Amino acid sequence: MSTPATAPAADVIDLLAGIAPGSPLARTRDQRPQARENAQRSFEALLEPAEAGEFTHAERYAVALFAARLHGFDRAAAFYADLLADQADDTLLDGVEDAASAAAATGPVGTYREPGLAAESAPTTAWVPDAALAAALGTRLSAALAHTHLLVFRPREASPAALRALVEAGWSADHVVSLSQLVAFLSFQLRTAWGLSVLQSHPATATEATR
Repeated sequence: MSTPATAPAADVIDLLAGIAPGSPLARTRDQRPQARENAQRSFEALLEPAEAGEFTHAERYAVALFAARLHGFDRAAAFYADLLADQADDTLLDGVEDAASAAAATGPVGTYREPGLAAESAPTTAWVPDAALAAALGTRLSAALAHTHLLVFRPREASPAALRALVEAGWSADHVVSLSQLVAFLSFQLRTAWGLSVLQSHPATATEATR
């Protein structure tokens, strides 16, 4: 059974955004203590649960690293790469990095199923790992990364068929839900931290936000 890597004592969003304790942005976040606490608890529950089960900590960190790369957030990618390195060998780490490079895209794109939205569709080809990547990553993680890419770039194409692909790759129904929750949380976490990091790079704006 896998065990979580040692989590940093600092709030993870603060860490990813480069927010120092006592700084103007830290004080801004302190004004919403419940939101701060809920985000940290979500990180702990989805990425570092005490009992990970078949959805291992290594798989969770791999998904997080992949998502961070898809978002172009280097600091977050380095953070999750460090966590993954504590759980897996370089082969898996390199495989996830290679997958992220191959899967890089812009979005959201995809085709709407609803007739009223058809004019807003942006057809594209679904990304899946090639044979070499799939061999390095394994069947389960290959399917998980393909699903992550779907939710990040082509959410309008999420479907029962996409969920069946995970089940066919060995994911239980409960862990399919956990994986989708994880990707949704990562999108929130990464975008929040990215926005805060932008404010952090503009001190005058960050100070204004505390008033």
